Amino acid sequence: MTGVPARAVRVLLVDDQPLVRSGLRVLIADTADLEVVGEAGTGSEAVRLAAELRPDVVVMDIRMPGMDGIEATRLITEGAGTDGTESVRILVLTTFDEDDHVYGALRAGASGFAVKDMALEEILAAIRVVAAGDALIAPGVTRRLIADFVRRPGPPAAEPVLRSVAGITGREREVLTLVGRGRSNGEIAEELFISAATAKSHVSRLFTKLGARDRVQLVITAYEMGLVAAPR
Repeated sequence: MTGVPARAVRVLLVDDQPLVRSGLRVLIADTADLEVVGEAGTGSEAVRLAAELRPDVVVMDIRMPGMDGIEATRLITEGAGTDGTESVRILVLTTFDEDDHVYGALRAGASGFAVKDMALEEILAAIRVVAAGDALIAPGVTRRLIADFVRRPGPPAAEPVLRSVAGITGREREVLTLVGRGRSNGEIAEELFISAATAKSHVSRLFTKLGARDRVQLVITAYEMGLVAAPR
C-alpha cells in the first residue's frame, strides 16, 4: 500500500513582468511538490490574493508600480486584517545591488531572498526552503545583510515583534547561537552532541518563546542579543 503523497506547496507569484511569472509558472508546472495557485502584477493585488488564496509561499518582487513588494510583504505578514495570512511566508526576489530594499523587506517580515539572476531550479529550491521554514537563502549574503540590518535603526512598529528572551534556557541560547551562525538542525545536533529530533525541538521552542515566524527572525535575534558577532 503506497503512502499518501505530501500536499504540494501552494505558491503565489508576484511580479510586474509577465515573462518572469510565466517562466516560473512553466517550471513549477513540471514539479510534483509545487503548484502555482495565483499570479499578481501589483502589490495591492498580491495582498488581496494572499488573503483570498492563503498560499504557503509568496514569491514577491520588490519594485512594482503603486504598492511595492515591501509594503505588500508587511501587510501580508501582519495578516492584512484577515485570518490565515499570518502563516504565509514571503520569498523576496532581489538583486545584489538592492541592499536597502532587502533591509526594508526584513523589517516587513520576509522569510528569505532569491536573486533574480539565479538559475530557475535554484529559485524552486528557495521556495521549498522558505516553505519548510528551516533554513536561510544564500547564507553568506543573508548573514551579511542581517548583520548590517541589526546595526541600522528602524521604526519600532516595522520591526519583527519578538517576545522577551529572558525565558530561554542555557541550552536554547546555545541553539540560538548556532542558528545565528547559519547552522542547520543536523549541524546543531552534531555540534551539541544531541539528536536531530532534540535539536528540532529546541528550535521549535525558540520560535514559540521568541514569537519568531522563521529562522530569519531567529538569526536577527541572535545578532541583537550579541550571540553572534557581525562580520566587519
